[in-house]
Amino acid sequence: QVQLVESGGGLVQPGGSLRLSCAASGMIFSIYARGWYRQAPGKQRELVGVISNDGNINYADSVKGRFTISRGDTENMVYLQMNNLKPEDTAVYYCNSKTRARDFWGQGTQVTVSS
Repeated sequence: QVQLVESGGGLVQPGGSLRLSCAASGMIFSIYARGWYRQAPGKQRELVGVISNDGNINYADSVKGRFTISRGDTENMVYLQMNNLKPEDTAVYYCNSKTRARDFWGQGTQVTVSS
């Protein structure tokens, strides 16, 4: 099992920045990729970005150039730096970890972009 805990969400004005953090615990040696997803009201959950153990990174087109996913100095941490936030970025953001058996999810953290 892998446990994931997100932090760092909140309310920010358009054009502002936030950094989300995700701490993993448990069988973290089994993780081969980590990512962030989001779900806005009335919409399906969508990929924001994912980073694999070998460092390959993929982003959704809607966040390229504004969001950056990175791993921490300790192997259990992953971050999502979000710059130039837009109202359409408002959603619950979920940390995700992929193992060969299944995906694991955090509880989600709310990000609201509004003036």
